[in-house]
Amino acid sequence: MGVKRILITGAAGFLGSHLCDKFIAEGYHVIGMDNLITGDLKNISHLFKHASFEFYHHDVTTFVHVPGRLDYILHFASPASPIDYLKIPIQTLKVGSLGTHNLLGLAKEKNARILIASTSEVYGDPQVHPQDENYYGNVNTIGPRGVYDEAKRFQESITMAYHRFHGLETRIARIFNTYGPRMRLNDGRVIPAFIGQALRGEDLTVFGDGSQTRSFCYIDDQVEGIFRLLLSDYVLPVNIGNPEEISIKEFAEEIIALTGTSQKIVYKELPKDDPLQRQPNIAKAREILNWKPTVDRSEGMNSTYTYFKNLSLEELQKKEHKDFTDHIRK
Repeated sequence: MGVKRILITGAAGFLGSHLCDKFIAEGYHVIGMDNLITGDLKNISHLFKHASFEFYHHDVTTFVHVPGRLDYILHFASPASPIDYLKIPIQTLKVGSLGTHNLLGLAKEKNARILIASTSEVYGDPQVHPQDENYYGNVNTIGPRGVYDEAKRFQESITMAYHRFHGLETRIARIFNTYGPRMRLNDGRVIPAFIGQALRGEDLTVFGDGSQTRSFCYIDDQVEGIFRLLLSDYVLPVNIGNPEEISIKEFAEEIIALTGTSQKIVYKELPKDDPLQRQPNIAKAREILNWKPTVDRSEGMNSTYTYFKNLSLEELQKKEHKDFTDHIRK
């Protein structure tokens, strides 16, 4: 059959762009697709010279057509940061529902295997710790975060329906906090927010008392886990994340030490429905995929800090990535 062909949606985003790199390196022909609402072409500009890469500027919530054979689809198109999905809630729901439906239909038409990017947010503010794949979650469906959480939960449901009813080859990755180069500065997520504040000489903002926890997985580990899951025979959801847990307060102190700055930590009110604990149980990934994270947080954070430190002053001072006014009304 020759070179394998893979469609990656959300290709110009943080995770999507690294997945494009991975599959090009593995010898695949990669078709990237992104509507660029939150993605940025600079993340994939280095790939335009490759004969094995092509790009479609397209919104997957409309009809999706890709000419030629497709072997695999990775559906990573979705706002993933609180700043984004709170500003474009309808688009977030649409890409998780209509977009997923369109791509499942495309996979069925092409007889392609599809992996969808779910999230640890399907667990909501968990009452089980650490979280394993059998936990059904504690999600506020009508809260401000519900637009993201429920979009991903629906995405899992329709994916399994296509698998059971149509016999479609499907995979579901439940992705926990991931970090690394190409994250968007000031997108509301913990790591770029802290590093951006430190580089600008601002105090670090911690919401709540800082006792809430997160578990951070470096991008290279995340991509390897997703790659192995796609090529596995397992159809139920699999947690892909780093089980090393740290409190937000401790992490802010690590950032201050890493950047060598003298900022203080300032505390603000905890946002509604913000999870108090987040730690993956990765026993299933270890057993089925023979996968576990290998990049130590200190190593990963050094790489990430170097990336942000080399950004231009203009990028560093930008508070937001794009003007979302037009998109909010649609």
